[in-house]
Amino acid sequence: MATKFTLIGSGLAGGMMAAFLGRRGYDVELFERRGDPHSGNLVGGRSINLALSTRGIHALEQLGIADQVLQHAIPMRGRMIHDKSGELHFTQYDRDPEKCINSIGRGALNTATIEAAQQYGSVQVHFNHACSDVDIDSATARVVNTSSDESATVSGDAIIGVDGAFSAVRRSMQRLDRFEYSQTYLPHGYKEFTIPPSADGTWRMEKHALHIWPRKSFMMIALPNPDASFTCTLFWEFEGPHSFAKVKTDDGFRRFFENEFADAVPMMPNLLTEYHENPTGSLVTIRCAPWHYRDKVALVGDAAHAVVPFYGQGMNAAFEDCVVLDECLAELPHNRAGAFAAYFARRKENTDALAALAVDNFIEMRDKTASPTFHAKKKVDHLLEGALSGFYLPLYTMVSFTRIPYAEAARRARRQDRLVGVALVAVAIVAVVLILFLLNTIIGTRVPVADHANS
Repeated sequence: MATKFTLIGSGLAGGMMAAFLGRRGYDVELFERRGDPHSGNLVGGRSINLALSTRGIHALEQLGIADQVLQHAIPMRGRMIHDKSGELHFTQYDRDPEKCINSIGRGALNTATIEAAQQYGSVQVHFNHACSDVDIDSATARVVNTSSDESATVSGDAIIGVDGAFSAVRRSMQRLDRFEYSQTYLPHGYKEFTIPPSADGTWRMEKHALHIWPRKSFMMIALPNPDASFTCTLFWEFEGPHSFAKVKTDDGFRRFFENEFADAVPMMPNLLTEYHENPTGSLVTIRCAPWHYRDKVALVGDAAHAVVPFYGQGMNAAFEDCVVLDECLAELPHNRAGAFAAYFARRKENTDALAALAVDNFIEMRDKTASPTFHAKKKVDHLLEGALSGFYLPLYTMVSFTRIPYAEAARRARRQDRLVGVALVAVAIVAVVLILFLLNTIIGTRVPVADHANS
């Protein structure tokens, strides 16, 4: 009799995890509180696009659906910086222009992973079913049909929680002795807006770029959508002299936008409507340990390690979780507890590193991307990557365009920065010595000439 997995949450990683398990021949029942993504209904104010990069593409390749998914993606080859005067500055992500991150619709990606799971006869998917409680010892869950209000108890050999940052499965594990859990919020919230297509149905800005309006303590970004619109996200403090709390009126909010994002306002006809209708979201980092309980429960994606979105790696990291858990189950097919433990050991350090990198990248995006120093450093990064091929890789390249573990990428970047710093100091010392030598030589050659003239 095949092992049965009950999956709670079918978002992006839920569908992918179900597909991996179905491919291995496991029985899978997946319960999702939202409706079928085929219906096209998405949560209002939640980004309809995502940044898909190498790690996520690798996971899709394992299921044979990468090419299908990328047909719906828009390559973004770099950052387009909008300064307050409206001037634009483009910075390529990598010295290789073919290396890009991909803006893709959430609905298209969610549908693709669900369909990948459903092609296996051993996988059943139940939409509109919310999980209210989990008994981790018996691997049973209480679910409620949100359409009929009927409740039922579902069971399997193991439960996998793929139910997001505020996971019901993880909440059940938090009752365990010595279970570690923390959640940390940024002082900033976010609100989403739309730049619709132009009258002729084309993009109003460069479509192959991630657009950023950096304004020191806050910023706005925009990603292209397949329908030629852009989803804009304002990251702004909740409280303070310049914040969501401070602006109370439509006129005040419009003045704020016209002052800070003057070039964007003419492209945002629904600015005030979306300001009222779209929710203000929070930005949370969640860490917990362990991600598993015996051979009964495991956590995947945001349920285990929610991160803020500023490296564009939340979804990619969740997909990478699915790959690693699949590998561990294959390596230990008769020891599920061991497979769960091995998965946690391989991923915990790396997702902790990603959490720190994501917060650091927020500071870089909002404070530094507009500065000449930032652009100069990126040029130096690309020069060093070309000159020291195979030795030097910029941190962004390692995170977004390789599968180097996040923690190793962070350590390697720190080592590289130290070596470059030492090299620059050494070059400066050599330059000073050379200048002193030349000055001494010049002075030394002039003295005899002066003496001869005096004689």
